[in-house]
Amino acid sequence: MSQTLLAGLSRTTQPRSMVRRFLALDAVVTGGNGLAYLVASGPIGEFLGVDRGLLIELGVFLTAFAAGVAWLASRPQPPALGVKAVVEANLLWAALSVVALVAWLEPTTAGAVWTLMQAGTVAGFALLQWSALRAATR
Repeated sequence: MSQTLLAGLSRTTQPRSMVRRFLALDAVVTGGNGLAYLVASGPIGEFLGVDRGLLIELGVFLTAFAAGVAWLASRPQPPALGVKAVVEANLLWAALSVVALVAWLEPTTAGAVWTLMQAGTVAGFALLQWSALRAATR
């Protein structure tokens, strides 16, 4: 990913700011998703065709993960090891989402579309974060 494209996406030419902004965006989206699963697990579960209990467990995990990512984003210079851990966790989440969809989930059509969309979004965060980290370490 080019430096120009990253700068346009993050609205800054400062590589460390890019890393922080992409981490912050990840934290907001992940935290919002986690809170929605916690607060509305019943209706969301029915709509997606996913067990309410699973959504509550995912909500707890996502909310905690988002808090950690937000903490990293709040650092003036997020540690590279922490950012790499977030990137790897995001890639693992995206892969496991697809595996779960194929192997054991039986969602509604909306649930299948949602699962693939969120897997793509999380993989996109990983790509943006990794690219920004590479630019920052040059």
